[in-house]
Amino acid sequence: MKRKIIRRFLFVSVTLLTVFPLWGCATPNGITQVATIDALLAGVYDGHMSLEALRGYGDFGIGTFEGLDGEMILLDGTFYKVRADGKVYRPALSESTPFACVTNFVPDFRETVKDPTDMKALEARINAIVPQSNRFCAFIVRGEFRHVRARSVPSQKKPYPPLTEVTKTQPVFTLSEVRGAIVGFRSPDFVKGVNVPGYHMHFLADDLSSGGHLLDFQMTGGILEADTVHEWLNIYLPGSESFGVADLTKDRTSDLQAVEK
Repeated sequence: MKRKIIRRFLFVSVTLLTVFPLWGCATPNGITQVATIDALLAGVYDGHMSLEALRGYGDFGIGTFEGLDGEMILLDGTFYKVRADGKVYRPALSESTPFACVTNFVPDFRETVKDPTDMKALEARINAIVPQSNRFCAFIVRGEFRHVRARSVPSQKKPYPPLTEVTKTQPVFTLSEVRGAIVGFRSPDFVKGVNVPGYHMHFLADDLSSGGHLLDFQMTGGILEADTVHEWLNIYLPGSESFGVADLTKDRTSDLQAVEK
């Protein structure tokens, strides 16, 4: 009898530990993700989680909106949407996302960037700060930029084309002498197919004049903050039929490289 009681208690305890993170907000040093990058590449653009719900899991992050209606930046707890016209909008919290990655940003490193810095130099510096390649790293760079190249994509309608087709006609914005923030993640190689291995960055101008998915930049100076993230808390998979039947067996590495760059 005692043995049965002990077994029953252990089962309940493990179940609660497993389910509890899905009920509440993410802990300060964990990532919550909506869907997978390969699903997005395959054309699964239906929104799965509202921004209001997503905000419960982080104050920092990047992603997109239902139907690919703009690039998402979540910075200091506020959502921003950069649409294909290059303008920045404040989306309603009732809007939803087909893909996003968020965390509560708690920096464990901060330094002043004094020298001119481009994307390659920034990545090298973050790799030096967090040399363990199997660690996630969230980072913000706020500063002055000589130039920025960013993109967004036009909103899509069903039947949705794959993302590589959408980005062939993507609008690209070139900004000069602008102050703003880079919001990004460095993810380990083992997330292939689920998230973006390596670097994924979005940009937001301080005056909210423009932004988007970051392609290139030249920064003259600023502040770099980095947060080494030790937990991948939740991955919410869409319940839609489009996700259920999407071909996610294909190696989409080349598609991702084309879309990111």
